Amino acid sequence: MLLEAFLKIVSQWAPMFSQARTAKRALRQALGSLICLGRRTLTRIIWTVGGEHRNWSGEYFLHSRSPWLVQELFAPIAQGSLPYCRGPFIGVAGDDTTVKKTGKQIKQAFWSRDPMSPPFHVNLRLGIRFLQFAIILPLHKTFQAAARTIPIRFEEVSAVKRPRRGRKNYEQEMQEYRELRKTHNLCRRTVESIQKVRELLDACGAEKKTMVFIGDGSFCNRTVFSCRSARTHLLLRVRKDAKLCRRSPSPKRFYDEHKFTPLEISKNDSLLWRKTRIFYGGKLRLIRYKELENIYWEGGAKRTPIRLMVVAPTSYRVRKTGRLRYRETGFLLTTLVQGHSKNLLQLYFDRWQIEVNHREEKDTLGVGQAQLHNFIAVPKQPAFVVAAYSALLLASLNAFGPNRTNDYLPLPRWRANATRPSCLDLISLLRKDIVENSNIQDEMGIQVTFQRLAISAAA
Repeated sequence: MLLEAFLKIVSQWAPMFSQARTAKRALRQALGSLICLGRRTLTRIIWTVGGEHRNWSGEYFLHSRSPWLVQELFAPIAQGSLPYCRGPFIGVAGDDTTVKKTGKQIKQAFWSRDPMSPPFHVNLRLGIRFLQFAIILPLHKTFQAAARTIPIRFEEVSAVKRPRRGRKNYEQEMQEYRELRKTHNLCRRTVESIQKVRELLDACGAEKKTMVFIGDGSFCNRTVFSCRSARTHLLLRVRKDAKLCRRSPSPKRFYDEHKFTPLEISKNDSLLWRKTRIFYGGKLRLIRYKELENIYWEGGAKRTPIRLMVVAPTSYRVRKTGRLRYRETGFLLTTLVQGHSKNLLQLYFDRWQIEVNHREEKDTLGVGQAQLHNFIAVPKQPAFVVAAYSALLLASLNAFGPNRTNDYLPLPRWRANATRPSCLDLISLLRKDIVENSNIQDEMGIQVTFQRLAISAAA
């Protein structure tokens, strides 16, 4: 049963809270944030689990006053994910995402570019930026199924706010602002988080495995390449016009004067394309790639030897009878200079699953919709919901495996060919389990019925 597998994971959160009643309250909120219908405000979550007639202060104080660390909730999830990571590498995908906010008094909120704005007109929106790390589970090795990413870290990384003009100490504040931008930015926090994720994996018993951090082009810079974490390598997407070079043959120079770009390497016919099979799109597919070892990037990795990998555009069709289309060429830089090309390419293709996490967290689970204004509670509650979402993903794998089984509810006609359960499938099954098991409701001190779910959604 999905509910039992979920409770088995989140029950390991109890030692992280100072009191048993606080742990029980957190467990109720974690379950309510998943099965809630409609907008995921904290009041609606409380109503969903039958707490509308109790004192609500403790529910809000859980995030603002209770002295527990939200990142510790991901430790049992990371522990339970390691058995699915076969092979010498543990892939950890990283990406940032912004949660939309409307409250002008939220200190962490700042104006940033709206990713949904059209390319011909950049729009701005108020929001809070979070940095997410997710462990990649290569399920294709044992189950012949697409990989899944399970979040194991979710933290707020808002930008430093620029001081307003006309203030009395504007020049002094502006100087402090310039210094803070150098130390409090996304890339610096990424380096710190990579080291903390490495420590988390070591504490879970994966000290003998190599961690590979996979990121997009926003992480491919000199700050992230300065990361010096033990048994950790980087795999980052680089821009096509980056200036790369070899080691200079002259002892007076380190970098060779002859520079080349990744785009030039992809067009160089003297360097032959290699072939390998990568699992994506439901089956093994043949891809072509080039690689260049022991090169240097003076403007980024500096004197750290790196390897360039160029992935040829892969063809696809939108419809079976449609014309053949091609994706863009992929350019990758990695600090793992030799060997394991197939493993690195597989991790690069599997990294896309973190985008699925972002969509399910914001669209399905409503991360960031809770109406909180406390400085501590604003970033803490979204990370708490993401931890509950991670526990749900891991519970579904432990209970039923990565593919759909007869335990899930029947699919509608337009999804009849789906082979992997979606987040909505998991939530629907979780609602069914909790309604049908009144004894578990009594133990947790909650009251959930389908009628209550409908009423709370309409409120």
